Amino acid sequence: MSSQAVSKSGLSLSGRESSDRSRGLTKVRNIGIIAHIDAGKTTTTERILFYAGRVHKLGEVHDGNTVMDWMEQEKERGITITSAATTCYWLDHQVNIIDTPGHVDFTVEVERSLRVLDGAIGVFCGVGGVQPQSETVWRQASSYKVPRLVFINKMDRMGASFDAVVAEIRERLGANAIPVQLPWGEEENFRGVIDLVHMQALSFKDSTLGVMVERHEIPDALRAAAEASRGELVEKVAELDETVLETYLEEGDLSADVLQAGIRRGVVSNGITPVFCGSSLKNKGVQPLLDAVVHYLPSPLDVPPTEGHHPKSGAVIKRETDDSGPLSALVFKLANDPYLGRIAYVRVYAGILKKGQKAYNPRLQKSERIMGLMRVHADSREEIDALYSGEIGAVSGLKTATTGDTLCQEHDPVELARIRFPEPVMFMAVEPRSRADRDKLDAALQSLVDEDPTCHVKQNKETGQTVISGMGELHLEILRDRMLREFKVAANAGKPMVAYQETVTAKGESTHVFDRDLGGQRHFAGVTVEVSPTARGAGNTYEIAASNREFTSAFQEAVKMGLQDGAVTGVLSQYAVTDTLIRVTAVETDLEFSTDVAFRTAATMAFREAVQAASPVLLEPIMALEIVTPSDYMGDVLGDLSSRRGKVTDMVAKGEQQAVHGKVPLSELFGYSTAIRSLTRGRASYTMEPVQFDIVPGPLTNELLNR
Repeated sequence: MSSQAVSKSGLSLSGRESSDRSRGLTKVRNIGIIAHIDAGKTTTTERILFYAGRVHKLGEVHDGNTVMDWMEQEKERGITITSAATTCYWLDHQVNIIDTPGHVDFTVEVERSLRVLDGAIGVFCGVGGVQPQSETVWRQASSYKVPRLVFINKMDRMGASFDAVVAEIRERLGANAIPVQLPWGEEENFRGVIDLVHMQALSFKDSTLGVMVERHEIPDALRAAAEASRGELVEKVAELDETVLETYLEEGDLSADVLQAGIRRGVVSNGITPVFCGSSLKNKGVQPLLDAVVHYLPSPLDVPPTEGHHPKSGAVIKRETDDSGPLSALVFKLANDPYLGRIAYVRVYAGILKKGQKAYNPRLQKSERIMGLMRVHADSREEIDALYSGEIGAVSGLKTATTGDTLCQEHDPVELARIRFPEPVMFMAVEPRSRADRDKLDAALQSLVDEDPTCHVKQNKETGQTVISGMGELHLEILRDRMLREFKVAANAGKPMVAYQETVTAKGESTHVFDRDLGGQRHFAGVTVEVSPTARGAGNTYEIAASNREFTSAFQEAVKMGLQDGAVTGVLSQYAVTDTLIRVTAVETDLEFSTDVAFRTAATMAFREAVQAASPVLLEPIMALEIVTPSDYMGDVLGDLSSRRGKVTDMVAKGEQQAVHGKVPLSELFGYSTAIRSLTRGRASYTMEPVQFDIVPGPLTNELLNR
């Protein structure tokens, strides 16, 4: 078997910046790395940066010295908490990468990253396969129609099975997953990959940390399987691509270039998902994955124009990726820099964002000056003069913008679709240790809320406590830790508790007339509110159906604010009302005495009375739970689930173990890690994520309301 050494094909960063725009947008890739926790996202990203010449030393998650996991909490825990961005170059292409968290508590980072990316790499563990968070991030990517590649990692691990994972991806994710590589050996015999496009075997020289890629003829023992898999690859691509089909029918075979072009068209159209494999930790398979990013994932010019609407007329507006077009950029993340203050991460969809210019925010109806522009590499910044269409970078100087805001031109405005974030499922009370710490606590919480849209803060009027809501125990723990370390706030925190919600199960209506003297002035308003249930998870819908010449836009705005006040504070308890259609059907006005204050108060009271008349109930967060356990302990695990009000939805054999899928109320899962270890003598593992809110059973509702 002959072999030929091929040197590293990545290009170094030096001397490259001067050719910034001459490359053209066809040579830009905006990609994300998405996966379940522990699938190897960060390790894969570190290898990409090393082979592309962006870093000169390999960082390891277990050593706490990775570039992308730069927060102290990330280094200590060996997990990704916040999405980190960087730029590298490969095959003369600029690759902008966002490495996202895998833990369900930080799913917001995945959501906002996918909103602004053109392509993604889904990393799957060769042993674990499709896991709960794999399904979540895949569903998020599908909702934004993001083209994807699949990288099956950890092929050197005991129990790794390429075919089994591909089958799971097809069955559980509904993806048209097509291998373009096969593993050259598995488990401890994993040596490299078989490239089905060029029909070569690739190995990665250990002495060079995998930098040197050696190309070989395919071993005789694997040739039949490789030819069969290539035939399947050609067939699948030909089904979607007439050019490939015509060439195949005329010539009976396909050149690598024709097949590669067909795969690219299939990926860009979201018709196929190519599958690659390797072991990032053992430095095998990453360079071909980088090649695939360049060859198959779309450039900003390949994706459809982004859509928004006119902030006043509501008319749909499309923005093409074009430097000469009107500025259209989306703020998708905020961060606090110790030196620069507030930093906003932006994706420019059209036009050019320049340092020193003013950008208009249609939500706030005001302009702010762009004080600085930066290209980001994890926690370091590189100052630049402009961000062009299709690029991702950071902005300093925006004092009032929030996540999801649009930056545009005032004379040609557009409001791009905002990012939708999940509702928090847990909360905890915090209080400063001294009166002097109150201002520091308020400032720290405001910074955390700015950065993290799934972190909610409100005051409990009954107890006077400040309440922080988040996506889980780990999320709240990290928020508390950041308050202490980053913001130096001395605060006491209570135990995490479940964030219930309220909703209505019937139609209810009420009229409330507010007529009082306040501060020597009469305030009058009457509001009739009708409430009715909507689909679970739909949130609240507000409608002003009342018409009255004296019911001005200012009064209408006051009514909306009053309705929102009532929804946030709840009726049965302190939990917010959701999944409700709230309609204002009539109003009473007085030309002389009607005021904003009166309408806001009347709306709040009418809403509360209408909800009371609509058979209100409590909703509790339900978690999707996956438990992987040896078969010997199945009886104990299932019995324990039943005692926690859990419902088993599926059981799948995974080698010598069983994977149990079920749905369990979050309130029943406190301390579950200790319980499952005790039940299985430490041999089971589990993961969970919030999937829905369900009505709390009557007896438990009474118990919760009488606490």
